[in-house]
Amino acid sequence: MANASGEQSTGRLERLEAGQVIVYGGDRVATVSADLAAAFRSGDRLVVDPAGGALLHVPEAEHQLAAAAVGAAAGAFTQLARCSDDQITTFFQRFADLLADGDAFAPIAAANAADVERARQRGRSTTRLELSDRMRSDMVDGLRGWAAADAARDRIERRLDHDGWTIEARRAPLGVVGFVFEGRPNVFADAAGVVRTGNTVVFRIGSDALGTAQAIVDHALDPALADAGLPVGTVSLVASAAHAAGWAMFSDPRLSLAVARGSGPAVAQLGAVARAAGIAVSLHGTGGAWLVAAPDADADRFTAAVVNSLDRKVCNTLNVCCVVRDRADELVPAFLAAVADAGDRRGTSGRVHATDAALAFVPADHRSAEVDVVRADGVHREPFVTTIELDRLGHEWEWEGSPEVTLHVVDSIDAAVALCNEHSPHFVAALVSESSEAHAAFWSTVDAPFVGDGMTRWVDGQYALSTPELGLSNWEGGRMLGRGGILSGDSVYTVRYRARITDPDLRR
Repeated sequence: MANASGEQSTGRLERLEAGQVIVYGGDRVATVSADLAAAFRSGDRLVVDPAGGALLHVPEAEHQLAAAAVGAAAGAFTQLARCSDDQITTFFQRFADLLADGDAFAPIAAANAADVERARQRGRSTTRLELSDRMRSDMVDGLRGWAAADAARDRIERRLDHDGWTIEARRAPLGVVGFVFEGRPNVFADAAGVVRTGNTVVFRIGSDALGTAQAIVDHALDPALADAGLPVGTVSLVASAAHAAGWAMFSDPRLSLAVARGSGPAVAQLGAVARAAGIAVSLHGTGGAWLVAAPDADADRFTAAVVNSLDRKVCNTLNVCCVVRDRADELVPAFLAAVADAGDRRGTSGRVHATDAALAFVPADHRSAEVDVVRADGVHREPFVTTIELDRLGHEWEWEGSPEVTLHVVDSIDAAVALCNEHSPHFVAALVSESSEAHAAFWSTVDAPFVGDGMTRWVDGQYALSTPELGLSNWEGGRMLGRGGILSGDSVYTVRYRARITDPDLRR
């Protein structure tokens, strides 16, 4: 607003009124609801989602909690530059040792059991929440992998010699990484890998796993930081179950990178908030892999790819399968049997959503069959095969115990690629074919960062690159500049340039 002299003046937002118009995006407006106006207090913050115009209310307490954590991480980042690589190694070793130690892990296991039980009572999914023996082992292995990783905080990336002087391009830490993720406790250890390259990190975890995360901090993380002599705030948790804490953190310009993983809409909103604050983002939300069976697909290889891509529900799980019409009589029944087999291996039943084009090749006994489907709120009796509209090919099935997948029949590989490029999250695509020419064309035309020729579950930083990952990015929001879709601790860096002048009379 302008004062009496015509100059612009600024003030603080003290209250909101129902019906008040909020301008965003330069030419769009959002309207304050009566509930928001009643809830807003002096000292609170209002964040606008620039993508959808949602008005996000950040209470003062949540803002202060997030700001304090980011501030501590910013201070720790400066101090971490004075710590040795051996200290960072010690941190990862101690973190791993404490998670592996039965006495230290006991309270973490108890907290996780309580989190799982609360989630079940609320009808929430627990497949990614439960800190199983395998998940614990993977966390320990990942941390020990970081302990053994090369110190790369000042690695020379490139050197160019000139007459009388030399320039070096050297890696350098990026800064404070903000990380919001869903209730998967293992991500906590994975994302701590940014410390290997000299960064600090602030976490906010979903409410389902907050108790587990706090127990990890108290009984493993903080003791490991102290034993290594690393500064307080190097790795910290925003101990809040409120979504507002994530909005507050991702709108803090002191972050150098905002990383979010979880459900697609929530991740997209967090990314929009961070971008509006001028923060670089790495988003890991919408998932679901596509598999295409070519006219020359080997039936056994195709069946194995389906079964092995449905062992559990994560982002790289098979979500849509396209079978070329020339082989549909043979491969559609093979696909249905593979889905049933995948369910049997989990002690449940599979579930198929078939388009009209695919339903024509589904045997009558499969169309009439019913199965017991395990969902977060219990077991449901449902048809084995139901119809899905073609325009819903992009829907990601978030299944609990029973593998769930979409089936479509296409006229050609090119038709499958066109549908994948239109409906998929541009993430994982696989082609089962015996033709090198078909694979070359598929690679050239499918718009996805991860392309394979069988099982889709290989898309994982630890599995594929032997490096714990922070997350996997799709190309739903466009291709990424200068980096791959697997974000790991050793890929969070910037580049500095250092000149060494050997000729004291060097001039331009």
